[in-house]
Formats: sequence, structure tokens, C-alpha cells
Amino acid sequence: MDYKALYNEWINNPYFDEATKAELMAIADDEKEIEERFYMDLEFGTAGLRGVIGAGTNRMNIYTVRKATQGLANYIIKLGGQDKGVAIAYDSRRMSPEFADEAALCLAANGIKAYIFESLRPTPELSFAVRELSCIAGINITASHNPPEYNGYKVYWEDGAQITPPHDSGIMSEVKAVTDYATVKTMDKEAAKAAGLYEVIGAAIDDAYMAELKKQVRHQDSIDAVQKDLKIVYTPLHGTGNIPARRILRELGFENVYVVPEQELPDGEFPTVSYPNPEAEEAFELALKLAKEKDADLVLATDPDADRLGVYVKDAKTGEYITLTGNMSGCLLAEYEISQMKELNGGLPEDGALIKTIVTTNLADAIAKGYGIRLIEVLTGFKFIGQQILGFEQSGKGTYLFGFEESYGCLIGTHARDKDAIVATMALCEAAAYYKTQGKTLWDAMIDMYEKYGYYKDNVKSITLKGIEGLAKIQEILETLRSNTPTKIGAYDVLSARDYKLDTIKDMATGEVTPTGLPKSNVLYYDLNDDAWLCVRPSGTEPKVKFYYGVKGTSLEDANEKSEELGKQVLAMIDAML
Repeated sequence: MDYKALYNEWINNPYFDEATKAELMAIADDEKEIEERFYMDLEFGTAGLRGVIGAGTNRMNIYTVRKATQGLANYIIKLGGQDKGVAIAYDSRRMSPEFADEAALCLAANGIKAYIFESLRPTPELSFAVRELSCIAGINITASHNPPEYNGYKVYWEDGAQITPPHDSGIMSEVKAVTDYATVKTMDKEAAKAAGLYEVIGAAIDDAYMAELKKQVRHQDSIDAVQKDLKIVYTPLHGTGNIPARRILRELGFENVYVVPEQELPDGEFPTVSYPNPEAEEAFELALKLAKEKDADLVLATDPDADRLGVYVKDAKTGEYITLTGNMSGCLLAEYEISQMKELNGGLPEDGALIKTIVTTNLADAIAKGYGIRLIEVLTGFKFIGQQILGFEQSGKGTYLFGFEESYGCLIGTHARDKDAIVATMALCEAAAYYKTQGKTLWDAMIDMYEKYGYYKDNVKSITLKGIEGLAKIQEILETLRSNTPTKIGAYDVLSARDYKLDTIKDMATGEVTPTGLPKSNVLYYDLNDDAWLCVRPSGTEPKVKFYYGVKGTSLEDANEKSEELGKQVLAMIDAML
């Protein structure tokens, strides 16, 4: 059925509600908009759904959510896991509670119990709840840091991580097999409750989650020593982090936590920011203003589903607040956590591992080497870090010490299997307290780390290419690079070229080709001389193609200059392909 026929089907089929039909009738004269909404089904990818809210097969709405859930239910039943139940959480976005309910009632209609949170919760708590309740799967309704017109649907498996092979492809196949929306099951909420298939959860899971976070504290003594002096500014950016982040800091004893009032309460319109992403400078505008008023030591922001943490730290020498990228804050926490494990435990496990993604800084490699622990590299996506933890548990070989990715996400401990900005907030404040007892700031600790391992600088350039034409252009860029491997990028020589789609690593000097050893993914990576690198990949959550790159310098200034120059060359490369 072509897009116009699908459009007419939605308008005329009594299955679809009147509000949906009215929304579609309003675009009757906009052929381009009709095509955008119906030219494809909203793709259920390896992480689930993510798209613009609205009526249509290529939009997030109650019907696409039901369809995805029916596919998930069919897969669970095929595996015989229907008796274990599914945990469901949601964030502050528009339609999040409604989509969560639709998912729960579809599961219930299929005889699968839904454990649904009473109100919004962070992504990591959903990951924790799946394990705590021994569920077969989890669903989180969130579009993370996307603009307000988006929402999404993430699926987790029983280990608490987002779905990985073979479950991802298995679920995708089942969702694709649901071709008639009218065949999707649902039921009345009161009937679902009466049948014991719809259970509201909340405080008990919150308390258990908090207890797990507290187990990761290394230096309560440092917190006790400076709890009256350390000043922290925090913003949840209108999302889910407000209550849990403040609770854990309060219960640990931090007395001076100032929350940005304009961004404190949940609001799916994100009225104070155009892009609720702690990677964006504008997200910190109000927090930095408050930080200057309070003379704060550090400034923290969690994204709407509280799996990513953005950080500014104060340089005591200049009084300025310096932003830490996800690579910087991740390495700062890795160095703190691993050094304290070593000190407090009299050494590190022989099979200890630091895990990072392929687009994450080479500084992580240097930290792992410095501590004599294993460095494991995985594809982009925190679920692959979760997959490694599961592998350690199943094989009895390997001890997880720390894992992070450049996109502002890390996990301390194994209570969850996704990025956890709540535990990261706790740990960073603890680290700030620890270093303060030594007369240092977090920025001082960052400089100490650079002096120890080298001045690594990493960045990313991205271009947004929306719609049907944009999707085609993104693929064209990747294929152009794939068929014409560069030998030089700026001033750097390409030493080896990795193609994760073809599972090849080509040594540019000898021509020797070896496998990457990782699952296939449409990603290209170039190892450059002088510990520099460049990686090209399409975003998994937004209509973007991203160019990640990193350099190593002899000082902050040298690293900044090298990074700026390589960035110019990357932009020139992009322009040449557009």
C-alpha cells in the first residue's frame, strides 16, 4: 500500500479515533507532509522506536506504540517468558504517561503482567527495576535529549540492558510481522488490574535503587569533612532527575545543593531550552548564572531521562567555570573510581576491565594501561557495555570496574545496565569532596590526570539531514568514504582503516586485512599517527551523521590547537561530500 492509500485508510478505518482522523484531515492539502507521515513505518530499530509525535505510520502515537508492544509480546510468548512480566517507566515528555499505559494494557491483553511506575522515573531506575523484579523485559517511554516534538520507546531485556542480539532482531521481526493495526490487542485498565496483570510500582523500587547507589560510595569520610563547604548547583532540565538526584545527595550529607528553580519541575515542552541536552551550552545558561551567585564548586545537569550527566567545574585560579565533555568527565570518574578501588582494596582484580565505546577517547586506553587492567572496546551504544557485564557474569571471567561512552554516560557498579546519571552525580560530588579534602578542585584533578597520561582532546562534528532525502544523503556519505578510503586526513596519515560494516581492519602500509571482532555496524574508523583518530557513523537516534575525532597534545594549548585544525579538516571533508 502506498503512502496515500495508507493515509486514506487511517482516515476511513473506524479503528482509529476521531482526534487522529481530525489531525490527518488538517493536512489533506499538504502532500509532502502526508508522504513524510506515511511513506514508511516508524522503524523499530535495535533500541526500539524514536520519532516525532503525531498521527501516521511514521510517527509516535498510541497505535505505533501498541503495534511495537504487540510484537514484543509475541516474542516474549514465543520464548515462554510471559510469566515473568515487564517493567515500564516513562519520562516527562508529551504523551509519555499515555504511551506507557498503552504498552501496559497491550501486554496485559496478551497475558503478560505489566509493572508500571506510578510517575516518571529515570532510565537507569527502569534498568534496575527489570533486574529487581526478575522481569523478562522492560519498556521505557523516552526520547532522551531529543527536542520536545519527539518521543521514544526503548526495550530492555532481562539482564537490564537494552536489547542486543539475538533478541533485538527477534523482536524487530515480530514487530514487522504486525501489519494490521486492528489485530493488536488491548484491554480495559480496571479489568487488567482485576486480573493481576497491571501493577503500579514506586517507593519500594526507589528505596532499593538508592540502597544500591550508596554501596558505590568510596569516601563517606570525605563527604562528612566538607559537606558544609562544598557547593553544588544542579538542574534536571525539566526531566526525571530532580527527585532521585537530590535525594541521594541529601542522604549522603551534602548540605549545599542548589537546584535551578526555572528547570526544576518536569515539563515536556522544555520551555527554558530549545534542546534539553547537557552536551549543549545553552542547557547550562541558567545553572551557570546560579553557580556564580552561589560561588559553586561544580555545576551538574542531567538530561530528561537522567542517563546522561553534563558538568562544569570551577577553576579556583581564574574563578571561571570550565565545561567537561563526556570524555573528560568519564575519564575523571574512571580515574577516581579505579584509583580508590585499588587503594581501598589493596589492589585491583587481575581480570578487572575498563569498557569504552569505539568513539570514546583514547585517554581511557591510557588509564587502563596505567593501572594494568584490560581495556575493552565495544560498538557505540551503552547496551554493548551491558552485554560485556552479562558476559562476565555468565562466564565467571572478568570484573567490571568502570564503563563509559563519550556521549556523557557512564555506569558505576552493576545495579543497572545502562548509563546512570544519578550514580554519576553522586560519584562526581563525592570525588569533588575527596579532592577538596586535599586542597584540590575537580579541575585540578583533571590537570593532574592530563599530566599523568597526556593531554587528550576529543570532539565531534555533526550535520543534520532530515527527511527522506536526508536519510539517502547520510548513506551516500558513508558509501563514498567506504569506496574511497582516505590516506591522509589533514596533517595526519591514516595508519589503518576499520570498516565495521564489512568487519575489516586494513593496514594502510602493508595492505593486510584483519577482522574487527565486533558485530557489523555502519561505522568507519581511521587510526591516525600521533595517537589521533577519526570515526564516522550515522546517529542511532537523530537524523545526523557524526564525525568523531581525537588528538593528543603536549599541553592544553597544544591539544586545543591540534583539535581545532583537525576539526577544520573534518568540516572541509564534509563540505566536499555535500
